[in-house]
Amino acid sequence: MDIFAGLQQALTPAALFANCSGVALGIIFGSLPGLTAAMGVALLIPLSFGMPTVEAFSLLLGMYCGAIYGGCISAILVGTPGTVAAAATMLEGPKLTAKGQSLKALDMATWASFLGGTFSGIALVTCAPLLAMVAMRFGAPEYFALSIFALTAVTTFSSGNILKGFTAAFFGLFLSSVGIDQISGDFRNTFNIPDLFNGIPLVPALVGLFAVSQVMLSLEDIFHGQFGMVKYGSLSNDSLTFKELLVQRLNLLRSAVIGTAIGIIPAMGASAACFIAYSEAKRRSATPEAFGTGTLEGIAATESSNNAVTGGALIPMMVLGVPGDVLTALLLGALMIQGLVPGPLLFSEHEAVISGIFASFFVAQMAILGIGLLAVRIAGKIVHVPTPILMPIVLVLCAVGSYAANNSTFDLWIMAGFGLLGYLMIKGGFPQPPLLLALILGPIAESNFRRTLSISRNDASIFVTSPISCTILLISLLLVIKVALDELCRTQSSQRTHL
Repeated sequence: MDIFAGLQQALTPAALFANCSGVALGIIFGSLPGLTAAMGVALLIPLSFGMPTVEAFSLLLGMYCGAIYGGCISAILVGTPGTVAAAATMLEGPKLTAKGQSLKALDMATWASFLGGTFSGIALVTCAPLLAMVAMRFGAPEYFALSIFALTAVTTFSSGNILKGFTAAFFGLFLSSVGIDQISGDFRNTFNIPDLFNGIPLVPALVGLFAVSQVMLSLEDIFHGQFGMVKYGSLSNDSLTFKELLVQRLNLLRSAVIGTAIGIIPAMGASAACFIAYSEAKRRSATPEAFGTGTLEGIAATESSNNAVTGGALIPMMVLGVPGDVLTALLLGALMIQGLVPGPLLFSEHEAVISGIFASFFVAQMAILGIGLLAVRIAGKIVHVPTPILMPIVLVLCAVGSYAANNSTFDLWIMAGFGLLGYLMIKGGFPQPPLLLALILGPIAESNFRRTLSISRNDASIFVTSPISCTILLISLLLVIKVALDELCRTQSSQRTHL
């Protein structure tokens, strides 16, 4: 594949303009809560009908990658994840803003997004057929095991109280069961409410759990005469240094590998990738106790991994015609609208066009770096807005985004309910990420668990006779044991100190 010939197509004025426009719009869609990347791509597909293929995909891939990146801006500045992919960035972003390091955090997120996306693009160009075939070896047992691994990884977020972490995760699993049973078709926990037949809508749940709860905390601070997240530190215009970026090189590479691998596996998505990368960064960090208090390591891990998912997710979509999520399903439709049939023959029959599409993906990463570094300096001024003014604006954006997702007023009640739930969890010391991840992965884990038992005629040994499934489950078990032992050692050490 001649990537240089592809670059000539992707760098024509029309294609370059389309790419930069897509990235800019994607950053806007990603940074506004509720305006998802899928919504942005869906809106642009009709505009791409009459465009040449490379120009059309320059626009769509720009929107796709830009929106995944853009979610970090609001997550870092106002504690409101713009997309599900930025949920893990919430663990460190607001704390860095409180320390007056918002610009450092945004710069790190931008560079990590660029490097993670570029790495996944290299994997897309060089290893697409091979990686897709590896992903195809994943059956129902392997999907279930991978879901369990992602859920057990959240135990690292509840260090100090593993019981509360698992409580939050199990409650999230219960909430994920709401709706029509995927296997039997029965109605479960819907209370005869038609709006719950399809389950709990994810966008308003995410916005409520992470954004509205933070607004409630900020309003509580205002009533106590304090002023929100930045009350703990002074604002600073210090940007990220090259040394600070270089220190994270292994973390960035490891997280990019995780994101690319998770992206290749259908249905897992950026949310699972960023949580797994975050937990792995914390496990390998020389200062794991700094995680959760505002560290650039966490930002580097989450943003590198969730943007690496973009290139990974394109691999099975283009090589096998298997979309991994709503976004790649939309891109698959756009590909077929252009008269291209996904599959192995796509690369031999339309090599020049595919080279142009791949090149436009790399151009989108460059646009994210350039436009992103400029955008964060403009957006960073938002921390200067007084909290009593900023929080009502954030709340209005949350409501608009939650309503726009499905044009349903019921979603506003979901947002409010999860906002109250998130507020109570924070007050009670219960971590929020396990609940969110369980809500996302619960249906995947359940459907594959039941499908596996159906295939094996209720023989549960299939989970350990499959080498891949057995290995993943064993790693999950070892992870839980390690966290439990670490917590036990800390408890004993604390008791000896008091004595």
